[in-house]
Amino acid sequence: MRKTDISGNLVQFAWWALATIVFTLVVAIRIRLLGIPLERDEGEYAYAGQLMLQGIPPYKFAYNMKFPGTYAAYAVIMSMFGQTIAGIHIGSLLINAATIILIFLVGLRLFSSLAAGVAAASTYAVLSLSASVLGLAAHATHFAMLPIVGGMLLLLQQSDRVSAGRIFASGLLFGTGLLMKQPALFFILFGVVFLFCHEIRHHSTLTRIASCISIFGAGAMIPFALTCLILWRVGVFEKFWFWTINYAQKYATLVPLSAAPRIFLVMAGEVSRSSWTLWTLAGLGVVAGLWNKPTRRGTAFLLGFLAFSILALSAGFYFREHYFIFILPAVSLLACAAISAISDRAANGSNLVQFTPLLLFCAALIQPILSGRQLYFEASPIEASRISYGSNPFPESVRIADYVREHTTPDDTIAVLGSEPQIYFYSHRRSATGYIYTYGLMEPQKYARQMQEEMIHEIDLARPGYIVAVAMDVSWFRRNESEQLIFTWANDYLSQQYNVVGFVDIISANQTDYYFEQLPNFVPELPNYILIYKRKS
Repeated sequence: MRKTDISGNLVQFAWWALATIVFTLVVAIRIRLLGIPLERDEGEYAYAGQLMLQGIPPYKFAYNMKFPGTYAAYAVIMSMFGQTIAGIHIGSLLINAATIILIFLVGLRLFSSLAAGVAAASTYAVLSLSASVLGLAAHATHFAMLPIVGGMLLLLQQSDRVSAGRIFASGLLFGTGLLMKQPALFFILFGVVFLFCHEIRHHSTLTRIASCISIFGAGAMIPFALTCLILWRVGVFEKFWFWTINYAQKYATLVPLSAAPRIFLVMAGEVSRSSWTLWTLAGLGVVAGLWNKPTRRGTAFLLGFLAFSILALSAGFYFREHYFIFILPAVSLLACAAISAISDRAANGSNLVQFTPLLLFCAALIQPILSGRQLYFEASPIEASRISYGSNPFPESVRIADYVREHTTPDDTIAVLGSEPQIYFYSHRRSATGYIYTYGLMEPQKYARQMQEEMIHEIDLARPGYIVAVAMDVSWFRRNESEQLIFTWANDYLSQQYNVVGFVDIISANQTDYYFEQLPNFVPELPNYILIYKRKS
C-alpha cells in the first residue's frame, strides 16, 4: 500500500472517530438533562398531545395558532415513552439524532466527501444543543426540520433526472414539516424553486417542469388537506381555522417591518455569540465554497436553502431564539462546504497538511462546547432550566401541579390565569377554558376583547375546583394598551368565589418559597409570585 493511501485511510479514520465522539457526547448531554422541566411551549404540545391520547381532538379544549403536527408527534412520543418529562425529551433526543444523520447524508451527497458529511452533522449536533437556541427543549422547529431535511435529501438525486416517486415523497415530507410549524411553508417554496432550476439546467421541456412541480405540490398539499378533513370530521375545523389562519394573520403583523432589522441583529448576535467559531466557519464556507470549483454548485444550492431558511425564521419578525433552528441545517452545511473546500486543497499535501481541515474543525467545535460547559456538564436539570429561562416558573409548575392533582379528582377541571399550560399536563387535569395561553388576550389586535370575554364565560361555566393565578409579566406580556377586562373580572370573581390555599414566592432564579395551606401572615410587595385558589363551595 502506498504511503498516500495509508495517510488517506488515517484521515478517514480520524473523521469517523470525531463523528463518534461528537455524537456520543451530544447524546450523553441530552440524556443527563432529560429531566429539565418543560417550558411553556413544550407544556402546550404535551397537554394537547395528552388530550389526543384521550380521544380529544386539537382546538376543542386547547386553543392555539399552531398547526397540529407537533401535537400529534408528542402524542406518539408519549404513547411510546410515557407522559413524563423524560419521555418527551427521549423523543426529542431521537428526533435530533435522526436530523443529525440526515444532515450527514446531505453533506455527503452535496460534496462527495466524508469530511463534509461529518463536519455538517457535527456542526448541527453542537449548534442545535446550544442554550442560545433553547436546544434542549422539544420545540416544533426540531420536529419541522427533520422531514424537511429528509425531503431535501430526496431531491438531491445524483442522476440528472429526479424520479416522480422521489419528487412526490419529498413533497410529502415538506408538507409534513408545514404541519409542525407554519413558517415551514417557505421550505416548500424552496423545493418548488429548486425543482424549477434543476429542470431548467437540464434543458427539460415545459411539460416536464410543470409535471415535476405539480407532483411536488400535490405531495406537499396532502398532509394539510388530510388534516383539514380529519378536523372537519371531528367537529373542530372552525376553531382550527380561526386560530391557525385568522388569528395567526393578526399575530404575524403585530411587529412592524421597521423594527425587524434591529430585532434580528440583536437576536442573531445573542444566538451566535456562544458558538461564534462555527458561525464564522459557515461564513468562510460561503466564500471558499464558491471559490473552489468542485464545491461551487453545492454551495450555490446551500445559499438558496439559506435564503428560504431566513424567510422562515423571519415570519412575523419575532426572531425568537428557537426560531433560529430553522437556519441551523443551512449554516451547518455551509460550514461543511468550508471543510470540503479546504480538504480539496489539502488532499495532495503532506500528512500534516491532510490533517489540517480536521484540526481546524476540531478547534471550531471546542469553543461552543467549552462556552456551554456549565449547562452541559455541571448544572442539574433545575439549574439548566434557570440558565436557559431565568425566573420563568417552569420548575415551580411541577410542584404546583402535584398539589392540584393531590387535591382534585380526575373529573375536576382547573384553570390557570397565565400562560403556563405545562401545569395542565403535569396535573393530568383538564383546563376549564381553551385559553391555555393569555398572551393573545393582551395583544393590540381586534380579537382581544372577544377572547377575554370567551375565557371568562368558559371559566364561569365550568366552575373549576382550583384556579392558579400567575402574577408574572413573562406569563402575560401586559401592555399599556391591553384590554383590562380579564383583570377586573378576576379580582372580583376570585375574591367572591375562591379562597387562597397556596402561595409560591419566586424570590430569585435560585430561591423559591412554597406555602401550601399554611400561608404567611405578611409578605412584602412582590414582583413574581403565583397564587393557588380553591373554590369556596
